[in-house]
Amino acid sequence: MSDMLLVGAGPMAIEYAKVLRSLSVDTTVVGRGAGSAADFKEATGVEVHEGGIEAWLALNAVLPSHAIIAVGEKSIGSSALLLIKHGVKNLLVEKPGGATIDEIRQVREMAGQCGAQVFVGYNRRFYASVMKSRDIISEDGGVTSFNFEFTEWSHVVKDLKKETGVKEHWFLHNSTHVIDLAFNLGGKPRDIACYTGGGIDWHPAASIFSGAGVSDRNALFSYQANWEAPGRWGVEVLTKKHRLIFRPLEKLQIQKVGSVAIEFLEIDDPLDRDYKPGLFRQVQAFVRGAEGELCSIQEQADMMAVYYKMSNYPPVG
Repeated sequence: MSDMLLVGAGPMAIEYAKVLRSLSVDTTVVGRGAGSAADFKEATGVEVHEGGIEAWLALNAVLPSHAIIAVGEKSIGSSALLLIKHGVKNLLVEKPGGATIDEIRQVREMAGQCGAQVFVGYNRRFYASVMKSRDIISEDGGVTSFNFEFTEWSHVVKDLKKETGVKEHWFLHNSTHVIDLAFNLGGKPRDIACYTGGGIDWHPAASIFSGAGVSDRNALFSYQANWEAPGRWGVEVLTKKHRLIFRPLEKLQIQKVGSVAIEFLEIDDPLDRDYKPGLFRQVQAFVRGAEGELCSIQEQADMMAVYYKMSNYPPVG
């Protein structure tokens, strides 16, 4: 493909534009406000069509076959539904794919009805550290167990300026980055037991999380997070020969069986240093049609019941 519609002109859209320029993809950018449009042009040199995607669609009957949606969290799902209805067949949308579980399911249903492919942008799947680990996991015969932590820094999050409802569902809008990575490496939950406690002003559902289960690849897993205590994101994947440690996620540490030594592995990560980590390979997979590597909207919708159970959000049908 040679052309792309990029919806959004904020900081994340700028990161996408840098990758698309490097891939020589002709890109039309549609934003809403004059301020973000000016910042986008200064950062990328690319003009932005202002006024929002609805206004742009009213003036343009012919659309590119591919689109990337990098707007605010509350507008991701509605923008995806709008573009699918207008005939765009390939979409990459920022996580989590919609403002609510119902909207994510609507995107899934609309995509199925219209024959569109929709993917959710979990760029951590494409870190160089993760790509390296996949080779080791394959050579070792697969994952036998894994554990992960998704502690958020409450002292930072509480002051972020977000639309109403976003921080209240921060587990879905942010923590699923690390959770998706863990389950992508070790397998989706087949059985899971979840426990929650606490609750804070901006995320009343819970602030302390723990649980365990078994994945569909027969790997045992456990997790924990405490948003009222120090911590950080991390994933550990165990095989019969190695413990692979992602802490931070961009780096890969390894411990070999029979040794207590833990060392950093060298990884081929120039793309993660030159662009937002993981983003180049993610966009490249989308552009080239490498669907199996991306998180589909179907996969995301299927995970919603698990995410809501883990987060203590109200039960869903």
